[in-house]
Amino acid sequence: MSSGPTFVIVGASLGGAKAAEALRAEGFGGQIVLIGAEPHYPYERPPLSKGYLQGAEERDKIFVHSGEGWYAEHQIDLRLGTAVTAIDRDLRQVVLASGETIGYDKLLLTTGSVPVRLPVPGADSGGVLHLRTVDDCERLRGTLASASRIAVIGAGWIGLEVAAAARSAGLPVTVIESAELPLQGVLGPEAGQVFLDLHRGHGVDFRSRSQVTEILVRADAATGVRLADGTEVSADAVVIGIGVAPATGLAEAAGLEVDGGVVTDAALRTSDPVIYAAGDAARAYHPLLGRHLRVEHWSNALHQPAAAARSMLGQAVAYDRLPYFFSDQYDLGMEYTGYVPPGTCDRVVFRGDVGKREFIAFWLAGGRVLAGMNVNIWDVTDQIRELARAGLAGQTVDPDRLANPDIPLPETAAGW
Repeated sequence: MSSGPTFVIVGASLGGAKAAEALRAEGFGGQIVLIGAEPHYPYERPPLSKGYLQGAEERDKIFVHSGEGWYAEHQIDLRLGTAVTAIDRDLRQVVLASGETIGYDKLLLTTGSVPVRLPVPGADSGGVLHLRTVDDCERLRGTLASASRIAVIGAGWIGLEVAAAARSAGLPVTVIESAELPLQGVLGPEAGQVFLDLHRGHGVDFRSRSQVTEILVRADAATGVRLADGTEVSADAVVIGIGVAPATGLAEAAGLEVDGGVVTDAALRTSDPVIYAAGDAARAYHPLLGRHLRVEHWSNALHQPAAAARSMLGQAVAYDRLPYFFSDQYDLGMEYTGYVPPGTCDRVVFRGDVGKREFIAFWLAGGRVLAGMNVNIWDVTDQIRELARAGLAGQTVDPDRLANPDIPLPETAAGW
């Protein structure tokens, strides 16, 4: 398979590995070079804040493929622990930190994202952790085994999953969030309240509408957090989970169009026709939603790079999967399908028992389903996806029928 064109993939992530897999599955016989800055084989990130963090999942289960053997079998030149420092678009080559250059006929960027840093004193000291890589996870695992009290800054998905893991390990936990409710920007107040009640019910000290002004440090170890009102929260470990930013430095330096991510068309092509982007770093045009969208979740990293691989091979591609993500916290499991543009939802409809945390929530605009979240109710994701796709096509639902769990979801359309 060494003859023919060379396709280079920068980012040995889930996305990079799935793109390489798809290229071979589609019959590509040229050279594939997969380059990753981390020393680890490509792995999946959800276990880092769920099963692997809590010790319920073995380390070898997090990897996308079965180590060196799989990559050798598929003749993929895997370069681990190797940083790409530049893209030379004129010469069509990438430059490695060692100074070596690798030429490409097509290039795919699956560079992912990086944690947002908290710009306050003490944020870079020992005892302050982020959770993005497997090394971060293993450091946090050790912290959960040795700490006496933990503070989590940020009540997004990662912050809440870390809080759940820490409480499951028996640690006192304080969560500090600038909004009134957890996940408020994603789920709105109605569903955000569910997660606030969940964590408080498990003993989390939740500090809403709170701003962190300093992480307290002694001898390069965190001792707590100071809030804007002067309150001090004691902790011997602090986890910052205030979001991620796309890793676009290479693309920007190379002169590619970047606007909240590497901008691509629906076929995952960037502003350079032989360079593609997928996963967390890409802000791709979504043909159903009619807008560019950057999706940071596992499902996107799983599926979008395979579409990019087909596009690199010249196939007609228009990536239109609706966003999907999931979370596990204590005894609550949830899945979310769809997309709600900011300020567009005019109604949230609940179906089931919210108090028992067995329900589906739907976000509507003008009677059309934009998205749905199933909580501890399973095997409904496909139906939710179809309702959201129908909503994008203009189909409305009857909210009363939608709220009635005795009426099958496909029969909730208006005028049924």
